[in-house]
Amino acid sequence: MRLPRTPPKAETCLRFDDEIQRLASEIAGQKGYLHWEDLRRQKLPEGVRAEDVWGAIKRLRTPYTSIAFGEGNSVFKYVQTSDILRRLHDLDRSTGGGLIPLPRDVLTDERRASYVIRSLIEESITSSQLEGAATTREVAREMIRQGRKPRDHNERMIFNNFLTMEFLRKNPPKELSVEAVLDIHRRISTDVMEKPDAVGRFRRVDEPVRVETDDGVILHIPPAAENLEDSMRRMCRFANGDSGVFIHPVIKAILLHFWLAYEHPFVDGNGRTARALFYWYMLKAGYDLFEFISISEILIKAPVKYGTAFLYTESDDNDLTYFIEHQLSVVEEAVEKLRGFVNLQLQRQEMLNNLMRAQMRFNHRQQDLLAHAIRHPGCIYTIKGHQNSHGVSLMTARNDLLELEEEGLLLKETRGRQFLFVVPKDVVERVRSYRN
Repeated sequence: MRLPRTPPKAETCLRFDDEIQRLASEIAGQKGYLHWEDLRRQKLPEGVRAEDVWGAIKRLRTPYTSIAFGEGNSVFKYVQTSDILRRLHDLDRSTGGGLIPLPRDVLTDERRASYVIRSLIEESITSSQLEGAATTREVAREMIRQGRKPRDHNERMIFNNFLTMEFLRKNPPKELSVEAVLDIHRRISTDVMEKPDAVGRFRRVDEPVRVETDDGVILHIPPAAENLEDSMRRMCRFANGDSGVFIHPVIKAILLHFWLAYEHPFVDGNGRTARALFYWYMLKAGYDLFEFISISEILIKAPVKYGTAFLYTESDDNDLTYFIEHQLSVVEEAVEKLRGFVNLQLQRQEMLNNLMRAQMRFNHRQQDLLAHAIRHPGCIYTIKGHQNSHGVSLMTARNDLLELEEEGLLLKETRGRQFLFVVPKDVVERVRSYRN
């Protein structure tokens, strides 16, 4: 990742006539909210300077909504473009207030716990991987589902993330406060920071923090530590509704994410805390579908775009529109990923139903396990893992697996005092020939 070029100042944009205005409107309509870094590469008519087109584009970007992060120069702004308004409307229709355009039988109360836990696991893994956790996804999933203790720093980071997301889902603070922000950081960072005394507190003046690439290019130097207390209190008032103007809840959640990441108030764990704040606000604002969505799964596929959105904002007069547009794209992709996941589950369920010839009377947890087992011969399940995957009691999980074993669809082995349930290699044939 490299630093984007700083856009030209207004005084260097000398020409503003009908042709320039037409070009600016045309480019904005076709290319979207371009940064100077992208505009300067556009092919323009002979004799037309990119600087002058940039000046016209900037004139189109009004009105701005301004937000003061702190004292001095920390005033940010954004534009509610027609494209942003349309995308917010689409998200409201598909995710807000429980309005979920997905098959109703997929998100019944019975299946809800299973899907929520899957989402929490994926978010805890990928959010940690974004900040350097090296544990493989399969090992991390196994750790959480089996409920075993983390073995190293990387596993602890993921496990902390999972517990924090669970906390924010089940016992969220009704309003944001400095104490609540510190508590979130404490939950995320316990036993994973090089400086244990930095857990759950803001960085001090003698703890300089900066964001840089692996080869030493400085991308961001956060504001001075002396102003953190004030800025964090401003952020909390903003989250609790004290902004003076109406701000769409999705935009407000995105701005909270950016605000904390920009201030970088902690020695470490800022990204995880920022993403946790995003989830907290989305659920608080009534976007219940976000219990099932992992934005970090999308971010980790293109971390450079994530970083570039921050850099574009800072380099262009603190224009948050770049970051808002990027995060909206992430949210939209995450929603589509959920739809795809649910549709895939429906297809697998249909396949399973066909294999069972509508004669099996297993519950939805057993059916989900069999759908997984058909694709993973040799896979091993445990009672604890089945319990954690579906949010049921240990006895219920035990009965689920024992019944499948009694019906010959799983094989039971003993390891010490623990039962292991193994998928037979001929599981498809067993399911096909099964008679209730």
